[in-house]
Amino acid sequence: MANTAQAKKRAKQAEKSRIRNAGQRSNLRTFIKKVIAAVNEGDKEKAQAAFKTAMPIIDSAVNKGLIHKNKASRSKSRLNARVKALG
Repeated sequence: MANTAQAKKRAKQAEKSRIRNAGQRSNLRTFIKKVIAAVNEGDKEKAQAAFKTAMPIIDSAVNKGLIHKNKASRSKSRLNARVKALG
């Protein structure tokens, strides 16, 4: 365990951010799964709508430091390819 006041404070801050990040990461995964589920159903309109709502969430995850920008770009590209393949 932390010995100094500074280390104790950093441990508290790290725990708070870990919990917050876990929630945001879960939210990100949920929206990605919604797009994949719509694609698997074969409903193009629903898939496009889900993709449209997932894009800003993926982008905000990058701004918050949850995921790397290249990972965000890759996942958006792959989701878009799946949606386009329905057509």
